[in-house]
Order: sequence, then structure tokens, then C-alpha cells
Amino acid sequence: MSIKTRREFVKAGVGAAACALGVGREALARALAAEAGRGAGSAADGFWPAPPLGVKKGLVMDMLPARLSYAERFKLARDAGFEVVQAPTTPDMHEAEEMKKAADGAGIRMDSVMNMDHWKYPLSSSDAAVVAKSMEGMRTSLHNAKLWGSDAVLLVPAVVNAETSYRDAWTRSEKQIRELLPMAAELKVVIALEEVWNKFLLSPLEMKKYVEEFESPWIKAWFDVGNVVLYGYPQDWIRTLGKSIYKVHLKDFKRKESGYAWVNLGDGDVDWAAVRQAFREVGYSGSVIAELDGGDEAYLRDVSKRMDRLVVGVG
Repeated sequence: MSIKTRREFVKAGVGAAACALGVGREALARALAAEAGRGAGSAADGFWPAPPLGVKKGLVMDMLPARLSYAERFKLARDAGFEVVQAPTTPDMHEAEEMKKAADGAGIRMDSVMNMDHWKYPLSSSDAAVVAKSMEGMRTSLHNAKLWGSDAVLLVPAVVNAETSYRDAWTRSEKQIRELLPMAAELKVVIALEEVWNKFLLSPLEMKKYVEEFESPWIKAWFDVGNVVLYGYPQDWIRTLGKSIYKVHLKDFKRKESGYAWVNLGDGDVDWAAVRQAFREVGYSGSVIAELDGGDEAYLRDVSKRMDRLVVGVG
């Protein structure tokens, strides 16, 4: 049977089944595609597209114009098509409360906290004062999350450098994170660990092992699609990490003869169809948060549409 004939046969079969069951042909075709776990197709292929991913679109706070008030920034995010925002660690509790009020007023959720002290003050440092500063930043971030109704704090767990070996980065950071676990459990906030060019957790197998060693529901992976393109394939990371993934950052990455560049979603080397299919296979249904350059309303609306097309699977 030729490919064309097979497609015609399947289309006819779907139509007949729909008549017999008293349901719409499109609805039945979508259900069959979902049940089979097939990736997004097209009507031109003889198949209806797979249903959109059930994810929440978001962006990092830094993408919103800093000149605007918090109320104006959250409203802009909502108007541009986003459902959630990732906000930075905010030690000033009055400011944190103002942000919460502004987000509630705009009808947008502060989904997660971007911990701010893990680069300058890494948990893997041999300097006790540096580690203490890093732990203080994480405790503040966890309290921010509780106030805002966020369910996760992003943490870069360690930094490998000339002073800190890979082995030391692993053991030191793991020890400190274990000390944070009782607070995370009490506040019901996940500590989500991200690989972000910190020379640590350089493969999905390592990252999965590191996360699983904690044996805790309060430690998960924060996966960044763009961060791994230089030395891997996002779809491979997604399939390997599987249910360990709790939150997702979206970036795109373009290799050039003279080096590389961060680019807008869809303008780089990420195979978004493969990424979307991998998310579908592992059943990911959390937040997908753009971490790109900031811009005006027209730019943000374009980013939102790109996320619909490339990640969600609509538009």
C-alpha cells in the first residue's frame, strides 16, 4: 500500500469511526493521535495535529520594562498573552508584598523565584562566609515563594572553577541543599536545580543522578532548553530527565563561524518540533518561561506567539 493510499485509508477509517460513535471527526482524530503518543502532524499529512501541550506560558520579570510600576508590568505581561511570571529574590518584604498585590490585581501568577545569590556566592565555595551568604539568599527566596504563592525556587547548585573541583562542587553543594530541605518541605516549595554553563552537571545522566540522590519530592530539575545546545540536544535531556523536570526556561541558541549568539525563539539551532515532541512523551505540563531580552508590548506579543507556535503547538 502506497503512502498516499495509507493516508486515504486512515482518513476514511477515522470518518467511519466518527459516524459510528456519533462524535466529530476532528475530535476523534485528535483523541487517537493523543492515545498513540504521536507528535504533531498536519492536515496535509493526512492526520490532524496532536492537541496542544497543556503548559502555562510565562516570562522572567527582567523582560518587562523596568521603568513601569509593578502593576503596569504585570498587566503588560497578561495583555501580551502570558499566564505566569518568574520574579527575582526580593529581600525587602514591603516591596515583595507590593509585587504580590500587583500580580493579583493583574490576574497573573508569580509562578517561581529566580534565586539571585548562587553565582556570586556559590554553595560549592570553600569559604564559609560565601556559603552562608548563599544560604541566606536561598532562605529569602523560599520565603518570597511562600508569600507569592510560587511553587518553586530556581537554584544553580554549584560552580566549578580553578578553586573548586567537580567532586568538591558535588559534595559541598549537596550538603548545603540538604540543610535547606526541611524549610522547603515546611513551606511546600520545590528547589529546582538548573544547569547554566556553571561547568557542573554537564550531561542529563549526571543531572538526573544528582537530583535523585536527594530522594526528596522537594528537589527537582529546572531545565533550560537553550543552555544545553552547545554540547547536547534538548530533546535528549528532556527524555532522560523525564519526570524530574519541574520547570522550564526557553531560550534559543545560534552557532556562528565567529562563535555563537543568543537569539529569539525559532531563530536559532533548537529543533523545536523535537523539543515539543519530547515534552509530550514525558507528559510535561508545567510552566514554560521565556528568558530572553526585554522589550516593548509588540515584542512581548511576538514572543508569546512564538511560544504558541514552537512549544505549545498552536498558531
